[in-house]
Amino acid sequence: MAKLIYSAIMSLDGYIADQQGNFDWAMPDEEVHSFINELERPVGTYLYGRRMYELMAVWQTLPTDDEPSCIGEFANIWRATDKVVYSTTPKTASTPRTTIEHQFEPEAVQRMKASAAQDLAVAGPTLAAHAFKAALVDVCHLFIGPHIVGNGKSAFPSDVRLALELQEERRFHNGMVYLHYRSA
Repeated sequence: MAKLIYSAIMSLDGYIADQQGNFDWAMPDEEVHSFINELERPVGTYLYGRRMYELMAVWQTLPTDDEPSCIGEFANIWRATDKVVYSTTPKTASTPRTTIEHQFEPEAVQRMKASAAQDLAVAGPTLAAHAFKAALVDVCHLFIGPHIVGNGKSAFPSDVRLALELQEERRFHNGMVYLHYRSA
């Protein structure tokens, strides 16, 4: 059975964006981005809400010729991966390999996990909250930046309790820390 993975870059106080929606403090450097690429490479399907999909869709057409190699690598990984977007707003997808679902159904995601040859990743805290509440998340890849933003968009839902087991940790030169947890 494939795993459902939640990945987030967050502040030390647990936010993926500040009160104004800014996350410029969370941009990974080349070392972190290359590490993220290796984590993302085995993912076969991304599960997105509309806002996260719109943010990530830039990878479909982003020119990468003048960028560090890790940027081009991630663009290629993203383009080769299936995407499922949960939203009632868009009627059609703006990128290839993308389907639109009008609502998140835990049973359907469980069936995807059972039949998938590769892992799935849920991105964005709003959609991930549904997956956490349904006990579907198997793995968390957390990148904690050396910033405190005070308030904003929390990386985790406030009404879920989940025991996790630390599997791996790594410190990067830019002060970011990676923590790999699995559901206990």
